[in-house]
Parts: sequence; structure tokens; C-alpha cells
Amino acid sequence: MPDDALVDIERRGRVLVVTMQRKAKRNAVDRAMADELDAAFNLLEDDDELWAGVLAATGPVFSAGSDLRAGGDYVTQRGGEYGLIRRARRKPLIAAVDAPALGGGLELVLACDLVVAASSATFGLPEVARGLVPTCAGLFRGPRALPPNLARQLILTGEPIPAARAYEVGFVNELVGPGEATAAAIALAERICRNSPTAVRACLAAVGELTAGDDAIGWSATAAATAAIRASQDAEEGIRAFLERRDPAWTGR
Repeated sequence: MPDDALVDIERRGRVLVVTMQRKAKRNAVDRAMADELDAAFNLLEDDDELWAGVLAATGPVFSAGSDLRAGGDYVTQRGGEYGLIRRARRKPLIAAVDAPALGGGLELVLACDLVVAASSATFGLPEVARGLVPTCAGLFRGPRALPPNLARQLILTGEPIPAARAYEVGFVNELVGPGEATAAAIALAERICRNSPTAVRACLAAVGELTAGDDAIGWSATAAATAAIRASQDAEEGIRAFLERRDPAWTGR
């Protein structure tokens, strides 16, 4: 990969490891990074020699989600937001989370099929602390993947939960030590790849049809929530305060 690549891709036999490496920006996704993620996931879907994928990250944050300076310019043709959120996938994808996954970072994890997390990881949706709402499926994939009351807690408080709590409620499949998530996720992907890829894809499609059948309703509800705050003073103040590194002064308007 080029030295300045924002996303690294590595073949490990039948497994493609996709690693976000925009460490200086907490792996926040902008146009360039979205395009690199999209290319990586296109490769995973289109290469018949690849049977499973792992999404990992380097640095002290798994991903902080959207780069606010990108102005929403991180949508790709095949994958939607971040090259992944609305992607129609046939092959299993495992999130390897060694550090905080926040906002769109958690929504990236929610877009995966399985989650391996280190004890050092946390999961949160801090959008309300910035006068915003989760726009990349967190409002409906969160309550689907987590107990509804816990999902509401994440959404309404903006406060993260530790990986141990996420494991306790069944969101995290495997809980490992700090720095071990990627290796454990690759090992899990390799276990999946011992099976018939045709059978695995058929099972994944069936589970997806049963669990994601209400996505259209979820996206409609998300659009309505986004529209409700788009022109609000609180949304403008939240983003301004975040960029200026100060506490927001809410008006409720």
C-alpha cells in the first residue's frame, strides 16, 4: 500500500483484513478515506478467492465516525456512508475493536456481522452531546443489536459503555486482552472459512433478510430525526463548540 494510504488491506489466505489508519484524525472518515474503504470492501465482495473480512484500526481510537469538516461528503456509490453502512454484502465481516468506537465508529461496527473487542474498547453514540443525531443506522441497528433500553441509554446520554458490558449483553462475540482484537478476529474469520462458502453466504443472507427487513422504516425514521435538528440552533452550536473545543451553550431551539 502507498505510504500515505488511509486504509491498509492485507490478504490472510481467504480473509481480507481492512485496517483504518488515519490515526491523526482518530480514524474519522472523510472523502478520501471513504473511497479507500469502499475500494477495500469492493475487493472483498468481488474477489471469489476471499471468503470473509475483518475491519480493524490502528491508533488510540477505532473510529470517531464522520469527519465533521467533510460536510457529509463520505458517501460512496456501492457502500453508502463510509463505503460500508448501506452496502449489500454477501460475505461475513468481523469488526476487530481495540479502542473506542464512537458515533459513526460504532455505526461501522453495527454494519458488521460479528464483533471481537479488546477490554480496552468502548462503544458510544455521542451525537446528542453535539446537538446532532446518529445518521448512519445507529438509531435502528443499535436497538436491534443491543437490549433496547441499553441502546436508548447510549443514544440519549451520549455516554459510552465498556467492552465488558457490551460482551455481557451479547453485542460483542469475543472479549480479549488489549491489542489482541485483530488477531482474534482473524482467527474467528479463519474458523468461518473452514466451512462451505456457499453455505455461509446462504445462511448470512437468510439471517440478514430476517433481521434487516425493517431497514427502510429505520432509514425513514432517521431521515425524520435528522430533518428535525438540521436547521436548529443547537446543531449549529454543537458543531461549533466541538470544533472550538469548548462546552456548548444549548438554547433548546
